[in-house]
Amino acid sequence: MKHLLILASLATPILPQLKADDWPHWLGPERDGIWREIGIAETFPEGGPKVSWRAPVAHGYSSPAVADGLVFVTDYEITSGEIVNNPGGRIPLQGRERVHALDLATGAVVWTHATERAYNLSYPGGPRAMPAISEGKVYVIGAEGDLLCLDAKSGSLLWSKDLQKEYKTVSPFWGFSAHPLVIGDTLYCVVGGEGSVAVAFDKLTGTEKWRALSAAEPGYCPPTMIRHAGVDQLLIWHPESLNSLNPKDGSVHWSLPLKPQYGMSIMAPRKEGKILFASGIGRVGAAIELDDAAPAAKFHWKAKPKEAVFCANSSPVIVNGVIYGCDIDSSTLTAARLADGERLWQTQDPVFGKGANVGDARHGTVFLTRHEASGKFFLFSETGDFILASLSPEGYQEIARAHLIEPTNEAFGRPVVWAAPAFAGKSVLLRNDKEIVRVNLAQ
Repeated sequence: MKHLLILASLATPILPQLKADDWPHWLGPERDGIWREIGIAETFPEGGPKVSWRAPVAHGYSSPAVADGLVFVTDYEITSGEIVNNPGGRIPLQGRERVHALDLATGAVVWTHATERAYNLSYPGGPRAMPAISEGKVYVIGAEGDLLCLDAKSGSLLWSKDLQKEYKTVSPFWGFSAHPLVIGDTLYCVVGGEGSVAVAFDKLTGTEKWRALSAAEPGYCPPTMIRHAGVDQLLIWHPESLNSLNPKDGSVHWSLPLKPQYGMSIMAPRKEGKILFASGIGRVGAAIELDDAAPAAKFHWKAKPKEAVFCANSSPVIVNGVIYGCDIDSSTLTAARLADGERLWQTQDPVFGKGANVGDARHGTVFLTRHEASGKFFLFSETGDFILASLSPEGYQEIARAHLIEPTNEAFGRPVVWAAPAFAGKSVLLRNDKEIVRVNLAQ
């Protein structure tokens, strides 16, 4: 039942507007899972959308990032050992953890930075966290806690930290997975260790600004910034509680207990209006009401076993009071009402295939991205299928589907691809453990 989940999830941004062509952060320029490009096809041509290029990569779960005409993707090149996906134990490997910069137009390699790094993880198939791009710099957290700052144009190393050594911690069972968050001059990371679950660094120098929180495990949920009642709040969800911090000094605004199974706090809390939603494995979920007058919060409702949607690998999207997400227990795309958690519908079609009924399969995964101009959703399934669909409170309506990349990894005896897509230049970028592909989605 235990196993690697990569994910994390979305932030409500406190960011300057970035050009829509780029995808420089986890789930887009504003970290909300919305693609704002215009001129995108309303369906797929016969035979599927056109592949612009394919380029080889090695093992990895991390999503690509795109900025200023470059695609940044991380992988792991194994030199000794073999990947065995054992949900109950760590597997040792020897190899090189790499960061590649590819030309967005052609897929040609511009530069590669490699670090020798032994792995000792469960589900050890490569880096988890997506790179973050900010002002010509690339920020990367490797699966064993190598934090790197690279020059985006040349790949030269500007500064680095070994988080395990510096913070006297060990890698999480399924690896460092929380995507780094860059806002202003600060880089926020989930680390671990006594008093350092959350750490803020100067993004230019790597100098620590502050550290905060202690927990038996740091979890896998990325730092998430929200703004409510005129106050910026940095959300850190470790496996014991959801915490709101002052992003300037790490002091705690509020903390509420929210404990998923196996230390697997993964999805970033999602906000609509004054309500936050967070959920995870073990059918743990809650809507949290934010105070309008001060940085404070209370539970609005806690999920019952057949309510809400229990997300993990992929991040849900909330639209007009409805949560759309991939339920980790039932392996279904599920819609639930934010107001009270009532489920509206669920289907395995986008997860395993149209008409599929895989029963009690666990951890089925589909990634969701909403296209702003059309209101439709682009879905990327663990089967390697790319889907255009309409999601509403009434149900799931599939518009088009194309098989674009092979599932090269394995989970619970079935082939999977578990890396979220990136969208840039009127195209989608997808990766598995063998290649990264750019596919044209222009009208």
